[in-house]
Amino acid sequence: MTTDNAEVTPARYTKLTLWQRLDTRTLTMVGILLLLWLGFTAFTSGWFTELDGSFLTPRNLSNLMRAMAVVGILGCGMVLVIVTGGIDLSVGTVAGFIGCMAAALQVWYDLNTPTVFFICLIAGVVIGMLEGAVIAYVGVAAFIVTLGGQLVFRGGILFITRGSTIAPLHNSFKFIGNAYFSHLWGWIFAIAAISFLLFSELRKRAARKRYNTLTESSVFMLARWLCYSLVIFIATLVMNDYRGLPVPVFIMLVLMIIFTVIADKTLFGRKIYALGGNLAAARYSGINVKKNLTIVYALNGLLAAVAGLILSARLNASPTQAANMNLELDAIAAAVIGGTSMTGGVGKVMGAILGALIMATIDNGMSIMNLMPAWQFLVKGLILVAAVWFDMRTSRKKAAA
Repeated sequence: MTTDNAEVTPARYTKLTLWQRLDTRTLTMVGILLLLWLGFTAFTSGWFTELDGSFLTPRNLSNLMRAMAVVGILGCGMVLVIVTGGIDLSVGTVAGFIGCMAAALQVWYDLNTPTVFFICLIAGVVIGMLEGAVIAYVGVAAFIVTLGGQLVFRGGILFITRGSTIAPLHNSFKFIGNAYFSHLWGWIFAIAAISFLLFSELRKRAARKRYNTLTESSVFMLARWLCYSLVIFIATLVMNDYRGLPVPVFIMLVLMIIFTVIADKTLFGRKIYALGGNLAAARYSGINVKKNLTIVYALNGLLAAVAGLILSARLNASPTQAANMNLELDAIAAAVIGGTSMTGGVGKVMGAILGALIMATIDNGMSIMNLMPAWQFLVKGLILVAAVWFDMRTSRKKAAA
Protein backbone atom coordinates (compact mmCIF):
# COMPACT_ATOMS: atom_id res chain seq x y z
CA MET A 1 0.00 0.00 0.00
CA THR A 2 2.81 2.35 0.83
CA THR A 3 4.51 1.66 -2.48
CA ASP A 4 1.35 2.37 -4.44
CA ASN A 5 0.86 5.67 -2.67
CA ALA A 6 4.47 6.60 -3.32
CA GLU A 7 3.94 5.97 -7.00
CA VAL A 8 0.65 7.86 -7.28
CA THR A 9 1.28 10.88 -5.06
CA PRO A 10 4.20 12.40 -7.01
CA ALA A 11 2.23 12.27 -10.28
CA ARG A 12 -0.73 14.07 -8.74
CA TYR A 13 1.50 16.55 -6.97
CA THR A 14 3.43 17.27 -10.16
CA LYS A 15 0.27 17.82 -12.17
CA LEU A 16 -1.07 20.28 -9.60
CA THR A 17 2.26 22.04 -9.39
CA LEU A 18 2.51 22.47 -13.15
CA TRP A 19 -0.85 24.25 -13.12
CA GLN A 20 0.15 26.40 -10.19
CA ARG A 21 3.47 27.25 -11.78
CA LEU A 22 1.78 28.98 -14.70
CA ASP A 23 2.45 32.69 -14.30
CA THR A 24 -0.90 34.14 -15.34
CA ARG A 25 0.34 37.71 -14.91
CA THR A 26 3.25 37.21 -17.30
CA LEU A 27 1.13 35.29 -19.78
CA THR A 28 -1.43 38.11 -19.73
CA MET A 29 1.22 40.74 -20.39
CA VAL A 30 2.72 38.68 -23.21
CA GLY A 31 -0.76 38.29 -24.68
CA ILE A 32 -1.33 42.07 -24.51
CA LEU A 33 2.04 42.67 -26.17
CA LEU A 34 1.24 40.28 -29.02
CA LEU A 35 -2.19 41.86 -29.51
CA LEU A 36 -0.59 45.31 -29.66
CA TRP A 37 1.94 44.13 -32.23
CA LEU A 38 -0.74 42.51 -34.38
CA GLY A 39 -3.04 45.52 -34.07
CA PHE A 40 -0.37 48.08 -34.98
CA THR A 41 0.81 45.90 -37.86
CA ALA A 42 -2.75 45.61 -39.18
CA PHE A 43 -3.36 49.37 -39.01
CA THR A 44 0.02 50.30 -40.53
CA SER A 45 0.05 47.69 -43.33
CA GLY A 46 -3.44 48.08 -44.78
CA TRP A 47 -4.60 44.98 -42.89
CA PHE A 48 -1.51 42.93 -43.74
CA THR A 49 -1.58 43.76 -47.47
CA GLU A 50 1.63 45.86 -47.48
CA LEU A 51 4.14 45.02 -44.75
CA ASP A 52 6.92 47.31 -46.04
CA GLY A 53 6.98 50.36 -43.80
CA SER A 54 4.57 48.81 -41.31
CA PHE A 55 5.08 48.27 -37.59
CA LEU A 56 6.33 44.70 -37.93
CA THR A 57 9.54 45.30 -39.89
CA PRO A 58 13.08 44.50 -38.73
CA ARG A 59 14.05 48.18 -38.91
CA ASN A 60 11.15 49.36 -36.78
CA LEU A 61 11.52 46.53 -34.25
CA SER A 62 15.22 47.35 -33.92
CA ASN A 63 14.41 51.01 -33.32
CA LEU A 64 11.73 49.94 -30.85
CA MET A 65 14.23 47.90 -28.86
CA ARG A 66 16.73 50.77 -28.84
CA ALA A 67 14.05 53.18 -27.64
CA MET A 68 13.05 50.96 -24.72
CA ALA A 69 16.61 50.38 -23.48
CA VAL A 70 16.78 53.44 -21.21
CA VAL A 71 13.39 52.81 -19.57
CA GLY A 72 14.19 49.09 -19.32
CA ILE A 73 17.42 49.79 -17.43
CA LEU A 74 15.70 52.26 -15.10
CA GLY A 75 12.92 49.72 -14.59
CA CYS A 76 15.39 47.06 -13.41
CA GLY A 77 16.48 49.30 -10.55
CA MET A 78 12.94 50.46 -9.85
CA VAL A 79 11.84 46.85 -9.29
CA LEU A 80 14.30 46.47 -6.41
CA VAL A 81 13.20 49.77 -4.89
CA ILE A 82 9.47 49.00 -5.09
CA VAL A 83 10.02 45.45 -3.82
CA THR A 84 11.38 46.97 -0.58
CA GLY A 85 8.18 49.00 -0.28
CA GLY A 86 9.78 52.24 -1.48
CA ILE A 87 9.59 54.47 -4.53
CA ASP A 88 12.03 56.67 -6.48
CA LEU A 89 10.62 59.75 -8.19
CA SER A 90 14.07 61.17 -8.94
CA VAL A 91 15.59 58.39 -11.05
CA GLY A 92 14.71 59.94 -14.43
CA THR A 93 16.04 63.34 -13.45
CA VAL A 94 19.17 61.73 -12.00
CA ALA A 95 19.72 59.98 -15.34
CA GLY A 96 19.39 63.33 -17.13
CA PHE A 97 21.73 65.01 -14.65
CA ILE A 98 24.37 62.30 -15.08
CA GLY A 99 24.02 62.52 -18.88
CA CYS A 100 24.52 66.30 -18.80
CA MET A 101 27.48 65.93 -16.46
CA ALA A 102 29.04 63.38 -18.82
CA ALA A 103 28.61 65.69 -21.81
CA ALA A 104 30.12 68.60 -19.90
CA LEU A 105 33.11 66.55 -18.76
CA GLN A 106 33.84 65.39 -22.28
CA VAL A 107 33.11 68.53 -24.29
CA TRP A 108 34.22 71.27 -21.91
CA TYR A 109 36.97 69.48 -19.97
CA ASP A 110 38.08 67.14 -22.77
CA LEU A 111 38.17 64.01 -20.61
CA ASN A 112 38.43 60.66 -22.37
CA THR A 113 35.44 58.34 -22.49
CA PRO A 114 36.55 55.73 -19.90
CA THR A 115 37.29 58.47 -17.35
CA VAL A 116 33.91 60.11 -17.99
CA PHE A 117 32.12 56.76 -17.58
CA PHE A 118 33.94 56.00 -14.33
CA ILE A 119 33.20 59.42 -12.79
CA CYS A 120 29.54 59.29 -13.82
CA LEU A 121 28.97 55.75 -12.54
CA ILE A 122 30.52 56.66 -9.18
CA ALA A 123 28.35 59.80 -9.08
CA GLY A 124 25.24 57.70 -9.69
CA VAL A 125 26.13 55.33 -6.83
CA VAL A 126 26.84 58.24 -4.47
CA ILE A 127 23.55 59.97 -5.35
CA GLY A 128 21.57 56.78 -4.79
CA MET A 129 23.44 56.06 -1.56
CA LEU A 130 22.73 59.54 -0.19
CA GLU A 131 19.03 59.26 -0.94
CA GLY A 132 18.91 55.77 0.52
CA ALA A 133 20.75 56.87 3.67
CA VAL A 134 18.29 59.71 4.28
CA ILE A 135 15.40 57.28 3.83
CA ALA A 136 16.89 54.49 5.93
CA TYR A 137 18.84 56.28 8.68
CA VAL A 138 17.03 59.61 9.00
CA GLY A 139 13.59 58.09 8.50
CA VAL A 140 12.20 60.51 5.91
CA ALA A 141 9.62 58.92 3.60
CA ALA A 142 10.99 57.69 0.26
CA PHE A 143 8.32 59.66 -1.60
CA ILE A 144 9.48 62.95 -0.05
CA VAL A 145 13.22 62.26 -0.35
CA THR A 146 13.07 61.28 -4.01
CA LEU A 147 10.61 64.04 -4.89
CA GLY A 148 13.03 66.49 -3.34
CA GLY A 149 15.84 64.82 -5.25
CA GLN A 150 13.89 65.25 -8.48
CA LEU A 151 13.67 69.00 -7.90
CA VAL A 152 17.33 69.24 -6.85
CA PHE A 153 18.61 67.49 -9.95
CA ARG A 154 16.30 69.43 -12.23
CA GLY A 155 18.10 72.47 -10.89
CA GLY A 156 21.39 70.62 -11.36
CA ILE A 157 20.66 70.07 -15.04
CA LEU A 158 19.99 73.78 -15.54
CA PHE A 159 23.05 74.68 -13.48
CA ILE A 160 25.35 72.49 -15.61
CA THR A 161 23.94 73.27 -19.04
CA ARG A 162 22.56 76.79 -18.43
CA GLY A 163 19.66 75.71 -20.63
CA SER A 164 21.87 75.01 -23.66
CA THR A 165 22.83 71.78 -25.40
CA ILE A 166 26.34 70.44 -24.88
CA ALA A 167 27.64 68.63 -28.00
CA PRO A 168 29.15 66.81 -29.83
CA LEU A 169 30.50 63.75 -28.02
CA HIS A 170 33.39 61.48 -28.98
CA ASN A 171 32.73 58.50 -31.23
CA SER A 172 33.82 56.16 -28.44
CA PHE A 173 31.12 57.67 -26.22
CA LYS A 174 28.43 57.42 -28.89
CA PHE A 175 29.18 53.69 -29.27
CA ILE A 176 27.04 52.70 -26.28
CA GLY A 177 24.00 54.50 -27.67
CA ASN A 178 24.12 54.13 -31.44
CA ALA A 179 26.39 51.23 -32.41
CA TYR A 180 25.40 47.70 -33.44
CA PHE A 181 27.14 44.38 -33.01
CA SER A 182 27.89 42.46 -36.18
CA HIS A 183 25.68 39.57 -37.27
CA LEU A 184 28.32 37.07 -36.16
CA TRP A 185 28.50 38.52 -32.67
CA GLY A 186 24.71 38.53 -32.53
CA TRP A 187 24.62 34.77 -33.14
CA ILE A 188 27.46 34.20 -30.68
CA PHE A 189 25.50 36.04 -27.98
CA ALA A 190 22.35 34.08 -28.88
CA ILE A 191 24.10 30.71 -28.65
CA ALA A 192 25.72 31.75 -25.37
CA ALA A 193 22.35 32.81 -23.95
CA ILE A 194 20.62 29.59 -25.03
CA SER A 195 23.46 27.49 -23.60
CA PHE A 196 23.39 29.45 -20.34
CA LEU A 197 19.64 28.90 -20.03
CA LEU A 198 20.05 25.15 -20.53
CA PHE A 199 22.88 25.01 -17.99
CA SER A 200 20.79 27.00 -15.51
CA GLU A 201 17.76 24.73 -15.97
CA LEU A 202 19.82 21.54 -15.56
CA ARG A 203 21.62 22.93 -12.52
CA LYS A 204 18.34 23.99 -10.90
CA ARG A 205 16.81 20.59 -11.64
CA ALA A 206 19.79 18.71 -10.21
CA ALA A 207 19.67 20.80 -7.02
CA ARG A 208 15.95 20.16 -6.55
CA LYS A 209 16.42 16.45 -7.15
CA ARG A 210 19.26 16.37 -4.63
CA TYR A 211 17.11 18.00 -1.95
CA ASN A 212 14.01 15.98 -2.93
CA THR A 213 12.01 19.09 -3.94
CA LEU A 214 11.63 18.34 -7.65
CA THR A 215 8.03 19.11 -8.67
CA GLU A 216 8.09 19.11 -12.49
CA SER A 217 8.86 16.64 -15.23
CA SER A 218 11.85 16.91 -17.55
CA VAL A 219 9.40 17.44 -20.44
CA PHE A 220 8.07 20.61 -18.83
CA MET A 221 11.61 21.87 -18.24
CA LEU A 222 12.66 21.20 -21.83
CA ALA A 223 9.48 22.80 -23.18
CA ARG A 224 10.18 25.96 -21.19
CA TRP A 225 13.79 26.04 -22.36
CA LEU A 226 12.74 25.53 -25.99
CA CYS A 227 10.24 28.41 -25.73
CA TYR A 228 12.90 30.76 -24.39
CA SER A 229 15.38 29.56 -27.00
CA LEU A 230 12.87 30.14 -29.79
CA VAL A 231 12.29 33.70 -28.62
CA ILE A 232 16.06 34.35 -28.55
CA PHE A 233 16.51 32.80 -32.01
CA ILE A 234 13.69 34.84 -33.59
CA ALA A 235 14.87 38.06 -31.92
CA THR A 236 18.42 37.53 -33.18
CA LEU A 237 17.13 36.76 -36.67
CA VAL A 238 15.07 39.97 -36.72
CA MET A 239 17.88 42.15 -35.34
CA ASN A 240 20.40 40.75 -37.83
CA ASP A 241 17.96 41.33 -40.68
CA TYR A 242 18.43 45.05 -40.09
CA ARG A 243 21.85 46.06 -38.74
CA GLY A 244 22.53 43.65 -35.89
CA LEU A 245 22.06 43.70 -32.13
CA PRO A 246 21.99 47.31 -30.84
CA VAL A 247 24.61 47.94 -28.17
CA PRO A 248 22.19 49.66 -25.73
CA VAL A 249 19.88 46.63 -25.97
CA PHE A 250 22.82 44.33 -25.23
CA ILE A 251 23.72 46.44 -22.18
CA MET A 252 20.10 46.31 -20.99
CA LEU A 253 19.96 42.52 -21.35
CA VAL A 254 23.27 42.03 -19.52
CA LEU A 255 22.07 44.24 -16.65
CA MET A 256 18.77 42.37 -16.58
CA ILE A 257 20.62 39.07 -16.16
CA ILE A 258 22.95 40.46 -13.48
CA PHE A 259 20.15 41.99 -11.43
CA THR A 260 17.95 38.92 -11.86
CA VAL A 261 20.75 36.84 -10.36
CA ILE A 262 21.18 39.38 -7.54
CA ALA A 263 17.45 39.37 -6.78
CA ASP A 264 16.75 35.65 -7.13
CA LYS A 265 20.00 33.84 -6.32
CA THR A 266 21.74 35.77 -3.57
CA LEU A 267 21.26 36.25 0.15
CA PHE A 268 21.05 40.00 -0.43
CA GLY A 269 18.18 39.45 -2.86
CA ARG A 270 16.25 37.38 -0.33
CA LYS A 271 16.73 40.16 2.21
CA ILE A 272 15.28 42.68 -0.26
CA TYR A 273 12.09 40.65 -0.66
CA ALA A 274 11.91 40.15 3.09
CA LEU A 275 12.01 43.93 3.62
CA GLY A 276 9.03 44.46 1.34
CA GLY A 277 7.12 41.41 2.55
CA ASN A 278 7.17 42.29 6.25
CA LEU A 279 9.52 45.00 7.50
CA ALA A 280 9.03 44.25 11.19
CA ALA A 281 9.60 40.52 10.68
CA ALA A 282 12.72 41.24 8.62
CA ARG A 283 14.09 43.44 11.40
CA TYR A 284 13.37 40.86 14.10
CA SER A 285 15.02 38.13 11.99
CA GLY A 286 18.31 39.99 12.16
CA ILE A 287 18.35 41.72 8.76
CA ASN A 288 20.14 45.06 8.78
CA VAL A 289 17.25 47.04 7.31
CA LYS A 290 19.01 50.40 7.06
CA LYS A 291 22.12 49.01 5.39
CA ASN A 292 20.23 46.96 2.83
CA LEU A 293 17.86 49.81 1.95
CA THR A 294 20.84 52.07 1.34
CA ILE A 295 22.45 49.47 -0.92
CA VAL A 296 19.22 49.10 -2.93
CA TYR A 297 19.06 52.83 -3.62
CA ALA A 298 22.79 52.88 -4.44
CA LEU A 299 22.25 50.15 -7.05
CA ASN A 300 19.29 52.10 -8.38
CA GLY A 301 21.51 55.16 -8.71
CA LEU A 302 24.10 53.09 -10.58
CA LEU A 303 21.47 52.01 -13.13
CA ALA A 304 20.28 55.60 -13.43
CA ALA A 305 23.84 56.60 -14.32
CA VAL A 306 24.06 53.87 -16.97
CA ALA A 307 20.73 55.00 -18.43
CA GLY A 308 21.89 58.61 -18.46
CA LEU A 309 25.10 57.73 -20.29
CA ILE A 310 23.19 55.74 -22.93
CA LEU A 311 20.68 58.59 -23.33
CA SER A 312 23.48 61.10 -23.92
CA ALA A 313 25.23 58.77 -26.34
CA ARG A 314 22.03 58.22 -28.31
CA LEU A 315 21.39 61.97 -28.57
CA ASN A 316 25.09 62.77 -29.13
CA ALA A 317 24.48 65.64 -26.73
CA SER A 318 23.49 66.45 -23.18
CA PRO A 319 19.90 65.37 -22.42
CA THR A 320 18.96 68.88 -21.30
CA GLN A 321 15.22 68.17 -21.57
CA ALA A 322 15.40 64.96 -19.51
CA ALA A 323 13.50 66.61 -16.66
CA ASN A 324 10.46 66.86 -18.94
CA MET A 325 10.66 63.30 -20.33
CA ASN A 326 8.89 61.62 -17.39
CA LEU A 327 11.46 58.81 -17.36
CA GLU A 328 10.86 58.06 -13.68
CA LEU A 329 7.13 57.62 -14.29
CA ASP A 330 7.85 55.35 -17.25
CA ALA A 331 10.22 53.29 -15.10
CA ILE A 332 7.62 52.93 -12.34
CA ALA A 333 4.96 52.00 -14.89
CA ALA A 334 7.27 49.44 -16.53
CA ALA A 335 7.95 47.79 -13.18
CA VAL A 336 4.27 47.70 -12.17
CA ILE A 337 3.04 46.51 -15.57
CA GLY A 338 5.70 43.81 -15.41
CA GLY A 339 4.27 42.41 -12.18
CA THR A 340 5.90 44.35 -9.34
CA SER A 341 3.46 44.96 -6.50
CA MET A 342 3.28 48.51 -5.14
CA THR A 343 2.77 47.04 -1.67
CA GLY A 344 6.26 45.52 -1.82
CA GLY A 345 7.66 42.02 -1.55
CA VAL A 346 6.68 40.90 -5.07
CA GLY A 347 8.36 41.60 -8.41
CA LYS A 348 10.72 40.32 -11.04
CA VAL A 349 13.46 42.23 -12.85
CA MET A 350 12.60 40.51 -16.13
CA GLY A 351 9.03 41.76 -15.75
CA ALA A 352 10.23 45.38 -15.92
CA ILE A 353 11.77 44.66 -19.33
CA LEU A 354 8.44 43.29 -20.52
CA GLY A 355 6.66 46.34 -19.12
CA ALA A 356 9.11 48.69 -20.82
CA LEU A 357 8.59 46.84 -24.10
CA ILE A 358 4.81 47.24 -23.84
CA MET A 359 5.13 50.97 -23.20
CA ALA A 360 7.65 51.46 -26.00
CA THR A 361 5.34 49.51 -28.31
CA ILE A 362 2.48 51.90 -27.57
CA ASP A 363 4.65 54.96 -28.23
CA ASN A 364 6.18 53.53 -31.39
CA GLY A 365 2.98 52.13 -32.87
CA MET A 366 0.92 55.24 -32.30
CA SER A 367 3.69 57.42 -33.70
CA ILE A 368 3.71 55.37 -36.90
CA MET A 369 -0.08 55.76 -37.08
CA ASN A 370 0.37 59.55 -36.64
CA LEU A 371 -1.95 59.63 -33.63
CA MET A 372 -1.85 62.48 -31.15
CA PRO A 373 0.45 62.03 -28.12
CA ALA A 374 -2.67 62.31 -25.96
CA TRP A 375 -3.69 58.81 -27.07
CA GLN A 376 -0.32 57.42 -25.99
CA PHE A 377 -0.76 58.74 -22.43
CA LEU A 378 -4.37 57.55 -22.36
CA VAL A 379 -3.59 53.97 -23.39
CA LYS A 380 -0.52 53.68 -21.15
CA GLY A 381 -2.51 55.00 -18.21
CA LEU A 382 -5.30 52.50 -18.77
CA ILE A 383 -2.85 49.60 -19.02
CA LEU A 384 -1.11 50.75 -15.82
CA VAL A 385 -4.41 50.93 -13.91
CA ALA A 386 -5.42 47.52 -15.30
CA ALA A 387 -2.08 46.05 -14.19
CA VAL A 388 -2.54 47.36 -10.64
CA TRP A 389 -6.12 46.05 -10.56
CA PHE A 390 -4.90 42.65 -11.73
CA ASP A 391 -2.26 42.65 -8.99
CA MET A 392 -4.85 43.50 -6.31
CA ARG A 393 -7.24 40.84 -7.61
CA THR A 394 -4.51 38.20 -7.62
CA SER A 395 -3.38 39.16 -4.09
CA ARG A 396 -6.93 38.85 -2.76
CA LYS A 397 -7.33 35.40 -4.33
CA LYS A 398 -4.07 34.22 -2.76
CA ALA A 399 -5.10 35.61 0.62
CA ALA A 400 -8.48 33.91 0.38
CA ALA A 401 -6.84 30.59 -0.55
